[in-house]
This record gives sequence, structure tokens and C-alpha cells, in this order.
Amino acid sequence: MAENELTEQVGLTLPDGSLNPEAVGWARRPLVDTSGIGGRHGWGRNKRWEYWNVATPTHVLALTVSSLDYVAVHEVWVLDRTSRRTWGKAATLLPARGVELPGSLNTGPARARARGLAIDIDAADRDTRLRAAIPGLSFDVTVSRPESQDCLAVVVPWSRTRFQYTVKDVALPASGSVTIDGVVHSVPAGDSWAVHDHGRGRWPYNVHWNWGAGSGRCDGRTIGIQVGGKWTVGSGSTENGILVDGELHKISDELDWTYDLADWEHPWRIAGGGLIATFTPEYNRRARTNLGLISASTDQCFGYWAGTFGDLEFDGIYGWAEDVHNRW
Repeated sequence: MAENELTEQVGLTLPDGSLNPEAVGWARRPLVDTSGIGGRHGWGRNKRWEYWNVATPTHVLALTVSSLDYVAVHEVWVLDRTSRRTWGKAATLLPARGVELPGSLNTGPARARARGLAIDIDAADRDTRLRAAIPGLSFDVTVSRPESQDCLAVVVPWSRTRFQYTVKDVALPASGSVTIDGVVHSVPAGDSWAVHDHGRGRWPYNVHWNWGAGSGRCDGRTIGIQVGGKWTVGSGSTENGILVDGELHKISDELDWTYDLADWEHPWRIAGGGLIATFTPEYNRRARTNLGLISASTDQCFGYWAGTFGDLEFDGIYGWAEDVHNRW
């Protein structure tokens, strides 16, 4: 496919709330103004969220702040990579409440409040501070963006009234601490990596996607892996790319995903557009929700990426690959 690279600021929506055709494309910087998402236009289909994941040598930390118009869904989750013990708390608030989200990326804080759960995301200059607390657990992490590092920002157009803007930001250095049952664990600088998923759009009710991400160093180079599938098919856009020492190499092909629905921890294979990758899981985070109007099925497998992209070879890049089916 031939995708349009955006190089200037542009609004996602037109005054009537429909998709701005000039916003369709991808960018290396978060150039799209999404302040038109929310309010009276498209009520019930507006989806806004911030998802952060931080991988340390010992733990995986994750938080979600989201508003789906009629419901707010927030979550804090932590995995001990050695023992595979997990801690977490999710809040589903109907009607939506206890949530603050900026209109566009980095234009204000994101916050979530629910019984036994507090999340604060504060961005300043090139640093973002992530704070989360649930009973028995809290973390305080600073994510530092290298000045010249690219992200992958994409507008996916299904129609004039259904579209999504996603910023997938991988291989971001992180540092701080996580406290579990009174014990403080380091999020060590140089060995901890953050991934950010910023989403604003108007979605169809029933959607199925794959997403894979990974961050780390291999042979002295910083590698970021960002791949997706299913939800972009037929739209003319993809969310695929490889980051090498801060430079994004965009993949405009849809990728072939091969994995075993009966054995989630069997190696996954993802290929296309010059990428040949194997993802080997070591832990599957399985989540099922059915609230009638809203349901979600998630299998998010954590493990290691290896493969080639053109002349680049990589191995031992920690991250995840997931299969998600939502009715929302």
C-alpha cells in the first residue's frame, strides 16, 4: 500500500464531526489534533484512552485510563516476571466518571479515580510521570523521551464516521520504583522500557485486533517493535514499523500473523513488508469480561521477540503480542 506521511499539524475531524480526509496518513510525531473527539458528535462511539506499559528486568507494570462515552474503564496491573505472581485492580464505571483525559496528546494530564484505584499521568517537556496506586501496590515511574526519537502515529479510516488515531510509542527509557506489600523494587534506568498507546477515535461496536510491541537493545542498538493486525485491514493504513536507534522504518504492508488459539504460549510468527519475526511467550495474561452491552476477550502474551528486518537481526527483545476481541 502507498500511505501518506503527515508532516504538518492537522485536525482529525471537520466541524460536523466527520473525519478530515487531510488527516489520513501516518507521522513520526504526534501531529494530529484530536480535540474534536467527544461531546455531542458520535456520542456512544467515541473511544479515548491512555495505556502505558513498563517492562523492568523483574516486573511488568501497566495502567489504563479510558472513557468510552457511556462507561469509563481503568486498570492497574503488575506482573512479577520470575514468580509470575500478579497484582491488579480494574474499575468499570457506568456512567463514565472519575476520568480526566486531554483533548490531544500532551495537552494536559490524564487521571483516573475509583474505589481503591488512583492513576495520574503528567507530561512535562520530554518527561512523563506515571503514578498508580491500588491496595498493597503503587508505582512511580518517569518516562524520558529522547529528543530525536520517532513514534508511530497513524489515522485509520474505516469511513467518514468511524476512524481511529493511534500513537504507538515504543522503546522509551524509564526509571523509578514499584512498591509491593511494603517492599520497594527498582525500575532501573538503562534496563527499563516503556510503551505508550494513545488512542482517540470513533469505533464500530464489534472489533478484533492483534497488537505486538517490544523494546530493548541488541548488538549495541536500541530496537523498538510495533506491529498490528486485523483491525486495519481494508482501511489503507497500517500500524506497523520498526524503530532502530530512534528512527522509525514504516511498514505499509499488512502482516501475516500465525499463532495457536489452543496454545497461547506456542511461538507466534509475524511476517511481511521485510519483517520476519518470531515471538516466544513466557506468560499469558488472559482476561474475559461480559457485562452484556460491553464484552472483551484478551490474551496478552509476554515474552521475547527475535527475527530480521532487511539487514537488521534482533533477538531477546522483551515485549508482548496480543489477541483482543471487543464489543464496546
